[in-house]
Amino acid sequence: MLKVYTVARQALRRIGAIATLIEKHDGDLARQMRRAGTSVLLNLREGSQSQGRNRNARYWNAAGSANEVLGCLDCAEDLGYVRDVDPSLRAELNHVVGVTVRVARGVR
Repeated sequence: MLKVYTVARQALRRIGAIATLIEKHDGDLARQMRRAGTSVLLNLREGSQSQGRNRNARYWNAAGSANEVLGCLDCAEDLGYVRDVDPSLRAELNHVVGVTVRVARGVR
């Protein structure tokens, strides 16, 4: 299992809390953010037991889902559902994206 899995779990806990705030204004966006956040963990876990193209696809999916969460956070801020998302959460998600992209490309 990649070490970044722990970072992704930390981020998911925070994503869940923010989704609860967003849900008061926009249930669809909150659900989308939760699905994307859980997709990160599920694809990291699945990728760790996959091989070849399937492995790379799971890591690309994890990176894409982490980026999707970042987009959800942007939407929530821009629509005024939440204010000033903690930059460390964004940093965690960007870290997940960076690591999973490097692994998918075969760069360590």
